[in-house]
Amino acid sequence: MKLFNTLTHMEEEFRPKDQETVRMYVCGPTVYDHLHIGNLRPIIVFDALRKYMERFKGWRVLYVQNITDVDDKLINRSKETGEPVEALAARFTEAYFDLLRSLGAAAPTASPRATEHIPQMVELIKTLVDKGYAYERGDVYFRVAAFADYGRLSGRRGEDQEARSRVAASEEKEDPLDFVLWKKAKPGEPKWPSPWGEGRPGWHTECVVLSRQYLGEPLDIHAGGNDLVFPHHENEIAQAEAATGRPFFRFFIHNGMLNFGGEKMSKSLGNFAFAYQVLEKFDAQTIRYFYLSRHYRKPLDYSDEGLEEAKKALARIKTLIEETKAELGSAAKDEPGPAGKEFLELLPGFRARYVAEMESDLNTVGAIAAIQELVAEANRFRSTAQGADRLVLRDTVLLIRELGWPLGLFQEQGRVEKGLEDDLMRLLIDLRAELRKKKEFALADSIRDRLAALGVELKDTAQGTIWT
Repeated sequence: MKLFNTLTHMEEEFRPKDQETVRMYVCGPTVYDHLHIGNLRPIIVFDALRKYMERFKGWRVLYVQNITDVDDKLINRSKETGEPVEALAARFTEAYFDLLRSLGAAAPTASPRATEHIPQMVELIKTLVDKGYAYERGDVYFRVAAFADYGRLSGRRGEDQEARSRVAASEEKEDPLDFVLWKKAKPGEPKWPSPWGEGRPGWHTECVVLSRQYLGEPLDIHAGGNDLVFPHHENEIAQAEAATGRPFFRFFIHNGMLNFGGEKMSKSLGNFAFAYQVLEKFDAQTIRYFYLSRHYRKPLDYSDEGLEEAKKALARIKTLIEETKAELGSAAKDEPGPAGKEFLELLPGFRARYVAEMESDLNTVGAIAAIQELVAEANRFRSTAQGADRLVLRDTVLLIRELGWPLGLFQEQGRVEKGLEDDLMRLLIDLRAELRKKKEFALADSIRDRLAALGVELKDTAQGTIWT
């Protein structure tokens, strides 16, 4: 599987360092408001990547996403509304998880809150101060000039960096590039104790601490929107590697922005809609289809017209599934004739093409095209097939559902929305693996056999166990 690594600026072969478990960190929300539709893109893209790795590669994915529940945006919103920061954060955190469920996105393995890990952030900052990478001048700043590799991720180095950051210069800083690690508290703001007085950590420090604490090592994938490349992810790398002397994440993966009217969509520009408002107009599968119909690294132009087109394209595929189920759902299985067998021989080719597209830098556009062509071929066959030959269309529907799973598409009504099926299967697969390690083969075989009786097949591969 190849993924574009922002760190090296090229596509590279990806596999987890320990061969079995992918350790993946995706930057989460700052919970001061509802998410807008631009924020949906990383949710949908990296959920698809995670599910593909689990279902088709047989890897276990540790998927950690932070919740930023203290930040300037939260403090400012609290001042505007009078709602305490803690209550504001709790309300919009719950709204965020409601959104994940509505989209059929799998829940993160862990969703650590920033405010629950302040002491660990203080320790990281103290390490950086002790090593000469940070200094106190009112606030505590990271000394960028001391970290030789600064700018490696974003490509912003030397004079170019200085020119871009001169507007942020402060008399308190040694250098305009230096960024804050610890902010001294102002009256009425949330605060925690530290060697530099009461205050709170900077945003960049949060993700370094939480990713290392909840994923351990080796760290495989750090993901988010490409607006986070600089300064957020660049500043994370600087802190993590300065503190430990070891590389941070092996892969950085970034999705392109959502555009509206030719401009990047953002709350600051006012050209946005809230995600929940879009979900009131379009169902989750239509939204996912729309977002995945454009390569994740390219900009995506948002429009209701685009979503309507996605709805129509999705409906054509659903029609085949629903009509096949209605016509053949309870029919007894019978041996197909030559035409049916010839059609069945086509199915592995469509699956192989889908896999090739997904493994080529998560090309969901090509993957969806493979599914569309499979549906077109099935409709052509259906128009002439007779008798037992028609029963092979059930195999087509099973394949469509299999290929649609990572994309969050074409599942039985309710399954995608619950977002539970794959998690339960992974639990059973992990349990079976543990039983086999303990040589409790009878019990392990019982899990496999009982799943088979329910129509679920386990396949043991060199990359792990996968299920269909």
